[in-house]
Amino acid sequence: MAAAAQKHPYHLVDPSIWPLIGAFAGIVLAFGGVLFMHPTMLGAGLAPTVKAMGAWKVAPGLLLVFITMWYWWKDVIQESRIHHTPVVQLGLRYGMILFIASEVFFFLAFFWAFFDASLFPGAANMPGRTEATGGIWPPKGVSPFDPFDLPLINTLILLLSGTTVTWAHHAILEGDQKSAVRGLLLTVLLGVFFTAVQAYEYAHAAFGFREGIYSSTFYLATGFHGFHVLVGTIFLTVCLFRAMANHFKPEQHFGFEAAAWYWHFVDVVWIFLFFAIYWWGLGKAIPAAH
Repeated sequence: MAAAAQKHPYHLVDPSIWPLIGAFAGIVLAFGGVLFMHPTMLGAGLAPTVKAMGAWKVAPGLLLVFITMWYWWKDVIQESRIHHTPVVQLGLRYGMILFIASEVFFFLAFFWAFFDASLFPGAANMPGRTEATGGIWPPKGVSPFDPFDLPLINTLILLLSGTTVTWAHHAILEGDQKSAVRGLLLTVLLGVFFTAVQAYEYAHAAFGFREGIYSSTFYLATGFHGFHVLVGTIFLTVCLFRAMANHFKPEQHFGFEAAAWYWHFVDVVWIFLFFAIYWWGLGKAIPAAH
């Protein structure tokens, strides 16, 4: 037994079936999504049957993804309580930093597309640009959102959620479980509220996704941010249940720390979206009444 004892602070991950099942779930989900968007993909004869299935075509893939998430996260949580030594936590922090850096460049691409179109709406060396925008920004016929209506409300919601998640973090560092649970609960509720406001905003938009370069860049940037808010809310919900089970200790709580970093990243991206796309991107256009 003495010879078999671990003599290093690193965590050698046990073999797991979940990466394989997760990859298969992703393939099934992608196939269902393509089939939903292109019901004639399997042939004209099967098209009526495929269309009749509606959105249920993506259900098997989603179910497999959720099952993978549930059991894989369960395994990771169990590992974190035993194997996440200070050395392991340091490596995980570096990994999370690199992941957030990759997310920065992900959103940079959408900002680049927006500024390229908005700063040069009538570029002579870009055929079709003037026709697409009318030579102005926002393009002719587009009634953008009033930045000081729903977008401002969502800005305040996210800024407040940043303070509540920080409150929860300090509570964990001080060993105050009740305050940590309260802070996380408020953060999750604010995340849900943000998503509800954005869904209402989309439902009452004066322009659709395929109505030109403004709508495309707007929905891609804000929509992917909304998706990140949804993921972050799920992430923090898991942390909420873990905090209720008293999993987090002042010296070992990287799972929460990673969720908090991610949430602060989502906050910062929204600030840039609000000022660049909603406010500056409004230009001299008259915002639509909602």
